[in-house]
Amino acid sequence: MSASNVFPIDLKSDTVTKPSAAMRKIMSEAEVGDDVYGEDPTVALLERTAAKLLGKEAALYVTSGTQGNLVSLLTHCAKGDGALVGKDCHILNYEGYGLAVLGGIAPLQVDDAKSLPSIEELERAIPAKGNVHFAQAKLLCIENTHNRGGGHASKPQEVYARVEWAHKNGLSVHMDGARLFNATAAIGVTPSEMVKGVDSVQICLSKGLGAPMGSLICSSGDFVDRARYWRKKLGGGLRQAGIVAAAGLYALEHNVARLKDDHDNAALIKDALQKGGLRVSEVGRPTNMIYFSAKNEAEADKLLAACRAREVIFNKTDPYTFRLATHLDVSREQAETAASVIVGEYQKLG
Repeated sequence: MSASNVFPIDLKSDTVTKPSAAMRKIMSEAEVGDDVYGEDPTVALLERTAAKLLGKEAALYVTSGTQGNLVSLLTHCAKGDGALVGKDCHILNYEGYGLAVLGGIAPLQVDDAKSLPSIEELERAIPAKGNVHFAQAKLLCIENTHNRGGGHASKPQEVYARVEWAHKNGLSVHMDGARLFNATAAIGVTPSEMVKGVDSVQICLSKGLGAPMGSLICSSGDFVDRARYWRKKLGGGLRQAGIVAAAGLYALEHNVARLKDDHDNAALIKDALQKGGLRVSEVGRPTNMIYFSAKNEAEADKLLAACRAREVIFNKTDPYTFRLATHLDVSREQAETAASVIVGEYQKLG
């Protein structure tokens, strides 16, 4: 890669990737039909492929991860039911409070500071059964990898311990697996191992995997049949969707195995930032994210502006904390360059 091709380096999210030439070719050649009528063969193939990959009976193609999570929660819960959700989870913090606004579902918040809530925390949070003063819990939501947890990947046995607890207490389990394949790449297990026992899981094709849009809900055949009604109610029925579903198929076939490259690039950046004097958050099992912080808001604003002026782009998550996300459009050379620019601009601040 020549110097002229290094910049810009966009690290604000792994959603910013552009379809590759090979992916665009597959999209242009996709066989299509009206998916609302169940006539799009490419969508059907994508759904079968995802279901098999995750060891579930069926899958449903939806427009986004947010829609996938919302459709799943609406399928699991009736209005007035409670869902145990992490205080730091994506469903609660970054999805417009859709579970409550559109579903009338009460969020019963638990501490997920370590990515998965502890069994003890869940025991404390679950309302007493039959007590009319409280919304009754029907669902446990977990996230893997955990965004606010620094991209932490939870192990299958850790997930399954929560699944066993939930089922013993009469709750279903939904996994927000927007970056599930980052977790499987980090730990070295299959996707079906990671979601064993989980009643529904949402996987995103446009985070890390490089597709331009789309997510999949994977679950039992009955659940997917019911979820299809909610997708329609939310305006998620698509017509000749095979054009974008083809991108999802390409992503599952070609862009899963390479996720370790993103993790290695993230580790490279993390090490360089630490050596350069920046405060970097430690993550138990890291993937493709780096959280780091400045001393105060003023310093953070200066560092952000200086890096953007040099075309190294990332965002703040609070007044003085930043998140970087590596992805398939960030090469090893760009990761090294980005780290050098960030450290250099930080050290200029004195």
